[in-house]
Amino acid sequence: QQHQKPAQQPHLPTSVSTPSLGRSDSLLLLSEGFVAPVRLKNGGEYRLAEILSRREIPVSPSSGGGNADSSLVMYYVHFEDFNKRLDEWVSADRIDFTGVQPPRVRPPGSGGSVSGGGGIAGGNGMANPVSGERRSVLGAAETGVGATSTAASSVVGVADSVSNSRAGTPDSTASGGPHHHHNHHQQHQHPLLNKKRPYSAICLADSGVDQSEDEASAASAAVVGTASANGGPPLPPPRQTGSMAHNHDDNKVMRMKNIEWIELGRYRIKPWYFSPYPVELTKVACVYLCEFCLKYLKSDTCLRRHLTKCQLRHPPGNEIYRRQNLSFFEIDGRKNKAYSQHLCLLAKLFLDHKTLYYDTDPFLFYVLCETDSVGCHIVGYFSKEKESAEDFNVACILVLPPFQRKGYGKLLIEFSYELSKLEGETGSPEKPLSDLGLISYRAYWSQTLIDALLEIKRSAPNENDPPSVTINDLSERTAIKREDVISTLQHLNLVHYYKGVYVIVLTKEALDAHSRTQGKRRIRIDPKCLQWQGKDWSKRGRW
Repeated sequence: QQHQKPAQQPHLPTSVSTPSLGRSDSLLLLSEGFVAPVRLKNGGEYRLAEILSRREIPVSPSSGGGNADSSLVMYYVHFEDFNKRLDEWVSADRIDFTGVQPPRVRPPGSGGSVSGGGGIAGGNGMANPVSGERRSVLGAAETGVGATSTAASSVVGVADSVSNSRAGTPDSTASGGPHHHHNHHQQHQHPLLNKKRPYSAICLADSGVDQSEDEASAASAAVVGTASANGGPPLPPPRQTGSMAHNHDDNKVMRMKNIEWIELGRYRIKPWYFSPYPVELTKVACVYLCEFCLKYLKSDTCLRRHLTKCQLRHPPGNEIYRRQNLSFFEIDGRKNKAYSQHLCLLAKLFLDHKTLYYDTDPFLFYVLCETDSVGCHIVGYFSKEKESAEDFNVACILVLPPFQRKGYGKLLIEFSYELSKLEGETGSPEKPLSDLGLISYRAYWSQTLIDALLEIKRSAPNENDPPSVTINDLSERTAIKREDVISTLQHLNLVHYYKGVYVIVLTKEALDAHSRTQGKRRIRIDPKCLQWQGKDWSKRGRW
């Protein structure tokens, strides 16, 4: 009776909290899809969580488990309104069975999470907020630039007609699909003209997945985990543009972490998300990675044997930047395919809003390393498409957890824009951004734009006469795309309508916050140390 599967019962009640059900009966009925209050690990507070999976661990009689047939039931839960990196296995004693709710019905064609708290950056470019520990994937602090008052300490006039500009979000909001129906906000009116519009409605745009491209993409590209464990439909093939945007529905397998620990150099790190490593590695307690070639191994003995044979002491590719102990290496996804694939597998452990392709040919990878007498140790990286029709200068960006909160996130972002300046183009990160990614980019955009405005003001011939500047001028100075400039200025509440023209108002509060954040940036990119020249990738012979 105790080993009967929940799926074999002819009828599931709407709640397991009926007086006729005991605790053992509740354990049998609580299966995948149910929602129940679960006690948080670091406190007595209960939060609603969706049951994603369950497993039974045999308990030996010597451990106090009773007879030999007894087992410990564990549940893999996702906390609603929390990021997926907080998902975990919990025992039954942390679940309040009196508040169990039945499985929720998915809307037709919705896909994705039942509870809606999957932490994947959705249509508006932001994932669900993290109520617990906010560990930034990009390792950058929040800007600290708050709302500003109307009292101006300096005024810079905006010369171009902002009312004729594009909206502060890219045109990708026109993409179809059931996941984007809530993002069809009004675009006929510029966000700078609508002062009452909520920030969430005018922040960075949605994923920009082109429906026609998805339908026309070939099925020959390899995608890991194309079918769910319960025989669900296969995932759509990757886009032919090389975009790494997350453009598939969640499935049961990809919603659950499959690696317990990884060891990379001196650090043992707990992964945040699913990554399609080989199945045999999901059964070991720790996956060992070579910190130079990123090859994965199943034991410490295998790693030591590998290190005696590995000839690499730095990432393959060209070193294009070196200053003090920091170096950047440019890696071609076609010439160094094995390293690029290993890097994608590692990054997927900490990035949930991007999908993973084994076809790395369309991408360039820029790896940041700390250098010592032993070799070059990976800190983080970002990737970009060789040819981007939408002027994206970053596809994926990551700082590994041991190196976060040290300014490396902003350093990677700054480096990507330095490359855009050398190319003579403006750039923007690929959408959607995760919640933490948006925070880091907002911080960089805010600091860079305020720096540019202060420089323009200082160069004005007459201090009493505010200089004029256009949105295009700011975009060309900073290499930040026009849409990102507009959305950032509105986010900081710096644009005001005054006597028939738009003016940028830098208040004392904004300047003080800018000074504080600038003081925290200990490392910056020196353009003189960058030895790099862009290529015309439209000529396929250079691939």
